[in-house]
Amino acid sequence: MLAGSRTWPTSPALAGSLQEAKDSSAIENIITTEDDLYQGDQLSGEFPTSAAKEVHRYSVALKIGFERVRTNGMLRMGDILEIQGALVENRAGLRKLPGTVLRNQQSGEVVYEPPQDPADVERLLGNFLDYFHLGDEAEANASPPPDPLVRMAVLHYQFESIHPFYDGNGRTGRILNLLHLVLHGLLDIPVLYLSRFIIGHKADYYRGLQSVRESDAWESWVLYMLQGVEETGVGTLEKVRGIQTLMQDTKQRLRNDLPKIYSQDLLNNLFRHPYTKIEFVERDLGVSRPTASKYLTALAKTGFLEARGLSPLRLKKSGTNRGTTVDHSPRHP
Repeated sequence: MLAGSRTWPTSPALAGSLQEAKDSSAIENIITTEDDLYQGDQLSGEFPTSAAKEVHRYSVALKIGFERVRTNGMLRMGDILEIQGALVENRAGLRKLPGTVLRNQQSGEVVYEPPQDPADVERLLGNFLDYFHLGDEAEANASPPPDPLVRMAVLHYQFESIHPFYDGNGRTGRILNLLHLVLHGLLDIPVLYLSRFIIGHKADYYRGLQSVRESDAWESWVLYMLQGVEETGVGTLEKVRGIQTLMQDTKQRLRNDLPKIYSQDLLNNLFRHPYTKIEFVERDLGVSRPTASKYLTALAKTGFLEARGLSPLRLKKSGTNRGTTVDHSPRHP
């Protein structure tokens, strides 16, 4: 289990949720750089590129789903609609018109036709939700249900094959993977870099989905997803712990070097915004613009931040004044 706060992730894990958002979006060919990603700001609605804005919408959608699961202990049809709506920034809802097909990206050949009747789409999504909530304990005289990780693999296939929306099915499905693991106690916070694994094995991902459709190749599909969870689970723990260590080191340095301006809110601001600026400090700390400017100037002079021309200030690597920069988004080796 990836343990942590049972509320929306604090700064270290939040950086991780953005990394998963970036990778999941990249699977759908929505590509952004980490610099663009971390210069974006959801609260102000300022983003350097349209792709960065889309990736941030993924993080917003994930937060909506996480809060629904934590508050209600379940996920309703309306919650899935809200997650997908936030992701694609429209409220078109479930598919109602026929004609949706999935094509091979290289050849253009139709490889799969999902259910076309709106009543079938809604019925199958209801069945998906029943299996999503299936309890971990067996009922009297009943066989125990499959392990939640196995169910996640089955559910992901089911959701992608229902293909209930006009857009955003893949990203919505990968958000639901995380929410299923949260619901069943395998994750405390929705941070698992499963999309990074899928990117590295993208052909196997689509081949696995299609093989289940064509030949019921469930075993290879489930093993593929389990391998992804195993590999990324280890990497996720390492990266989140590394960010936490960096945060603690920076906290100690701030207390020692700048005790007059140190606060937990200031530390959180630096790790929430690897690129920060006066407006972010004003808003997050509730201080005046001159005070925010004074804080950033002091942080730059003592080597915590690096000024980048007209760009926002960027956090430096802990323990150095040589201008080396670091974004504290977790990376795989």
